[in-house]
Order: sequence, then C-alpha cells, then structure tokens
Amino acid sequence: MSDEPAKFILGDTAISSVEEPGGRRFFRRRKNQPPPLTHCENCGAELFGKYCAVCGQAAIDYRRSFRHVIVDILDSFLNWDSKFFATIGWLLLRPWHLTNEFLAGRRVRYLHPLRLYLLASILFFFVVNYWAKSFHVDPSKLSAKDRAEVQADLEKENLPPDVRARVRQALEPSPSPSATTGQSPQATATPEESPLIQFGPEDKNSTPFEKWIESRAKEKFGEHGTKFGIFLTTLFSNLPYMMLCCIPLFAFVLKILYIRKHVFYIDHLVYALHIHTFAYIGIMLIGLITIGLNRIAPHLLAGWIVGLLWLWFVIQIFLSIRRVYRQGWFFSIFKFFVGGIAYLIVLGVALAATFIITVLLP
Repeated sequence: MSDEPAKFILGDTAISSVEEPGGRRFFRRRKNQPPPLTHCENCGAELFGKYCAVCGQAAIDYRRSFRHVIVDILDSFLNWDSKFFATIGWLLLRPWHLTNEFLAGRRVRYLHPLRLYLLASILFFFVVNYWAKSFHVDPSKLSAKDRAEVQADLEKENLPPDVRARVRQALEPSPSPSATTGQSPQATATPEESPLIQFGPEDKNSTPFEKWIESRAKEKFGEHGTKFGIFLTTLFSNLPYMMLCCIPLFAFVLKILYIRKHVFYIDHLVYALHIHTFAYIGIMLIGLITIGLNRIAPHLLAGWIVGLLWLWFVIQIFLSIRRVYRQGWFFSIFKFFVGGIAYLIVLGVALAATFIITVLLP
C-alpha cells in the first residue's frame, strides 16, 4: 500500500504513531528521556503504537519530571503539524468543509466539534465579560482634564445637534445640592434619594410568591439599584451556559426545516457546533479589525471595510447552510431567513429565562 492511500485510510495520527516525527517542532526532545514503553502497563500486551491494541490504554509513562510534561503540552499546542491550525483555517475560509468532512467520517485531521466550540466559547465570553466591565463610564467620576479631552473629541465628531447637546449635558459636572438649595452639607440629600431603580410600595394584597420575587429583585439590584452593575456582571457570566443550551435548540430548528431530507439530529448538532464556533471567532476578529481600523484609517474607509467584513460573515453562514444541506438557491435563501428568525426568537426567550434565573437564584 502506498503512503498516500495509507494516510487517507488510517489518518495522520495513526501514521505518526509508528513513524519517526519529521515535522518541525518548537521544543526538541532531550536525549535523557526515559525509553518508550514496549508493553502495556495495564494488560501487559506488546505495544505497536500510542495505544494498546488489547485494552486501549494510552502508552504514556507519566513517571517523568514535571518539566517534561510541560514541554509535551506546549509542543502539542504549538507544533506546526498540529491539526488545531488546520481546523481554524478551514473554519474561517470554508466553515461547511469541517461539517462535511466530519459527517463523511474523515475526522482525525480536525479537532472535535465540541472541543473546538468550548475553546472558542471560553475565549469569546472572556472578551465579552472584559468588554462589559470596561464599557460603562460614570461622567461624574471624570477629572476636569479628561472631561475637557472628551469634549474636544466631541467637537471633531459629526453628530446631530440634539445628540451633541445630550452628550455635553452628561459631561457637565453635577452641581452640589448645597449650592443650589443653600442648605448645609449635613442637610443635603444622599445619592440614594435619586434611585436608579424605584420599587413600588409594598402591596398587602400581594401573594407570597410575588413578595418573594420582589425581595429577590431588591437583593439582586440593591434597594435603589446600587447593585445593578454587579447583577449585569453575573448575567454576563451566565451567558456561556445559555448559549450551550441554545445549540441543541438550534439543531432542533434545523431538524424541522430539513425534516424531509431525513437527516439525523446528531448531524444537525455537529453543524450547529461548527457554525457557532465560526460566529464566535468571526465576531472577535471583526471586532479587533474594527478597533485597529478606527485608530489608523479614516472613518469612512474603516466603515466600508467593516461593512464588507460583516457582509462576508453573513455570506459565509448562508453558504455553509447551502453546502451542508445541498439544496437550491431558493430553498436555501428561504430557510436561511426562516431559520434565522426562529433562532432569534429562541435566543430572546433564552435571554429572558437567563435574566429571570439570575434574579431568582441566590
């Protein structure tokens, strides 16, 4: 059997287990490493690869120094021959390719869809949480110098007059209550007298469940909304779990749309994992490119480039649906919009449920 058919049938991983490693490595293995295992430590069978052919246990000797373990971990992630980079490349250029290859049985060359999704999800929601924490700026906490710089930048922006007026008003420092009323500082109102969230008076006719709901809301938001920022942080931290639950629902939507094609539900689930991973990575890349273009390019040019990137993002999702399910243009466009609207409804319901659960849970 020639080399190419052997690699096609057995896969790169099986071939590399019996051949000498010839790819470029970031970390060279030292000569004083212990010799490889010749017999399985579990059942004693002779080893011919990375796994025992009898019991399936990995042929790895863990009795090594911690330094060697770290080197092996870094080498598996940073190796030029790693399938991680190949998977990411196909995901960005042709996301439907990964799904078709996986469903066709050619899986060894690419990362598993669930593992790939979890990696992208962790990175994506870490960025979202970081952005959410640094997004809000309280104008009252700005120094005079910072406020002057913001107002100077505001003059350069082409904003409508009413929007410009509202921003200027928000940037103005609030007058002290003692200066406007002539009262002493001890008699001035505290910030809690102008609450962010106002709860209504307690209703004696309320049911015990309604009273419990109101008490939970007061505990989460604070008596006057003082804990609302903490609540938002908790809500954002629950979004990864919400999206993980939405993926099977998205696969169910696809199952209904393509019920006449007699496709297994697991096939829809594989595509859902791949397309969500593409969405996470695509959104992060477009966000980074947008930040970079806003700093180095004119606003008009940056806007056109970002608009083209979002158009490419949508087209890739549409093409992935057509290439995976192999239907004509009309039905693909129709199901793309119908499925998109249905999934937006699912996301809205899931977000509302996550909001309520975040309020109710301790």
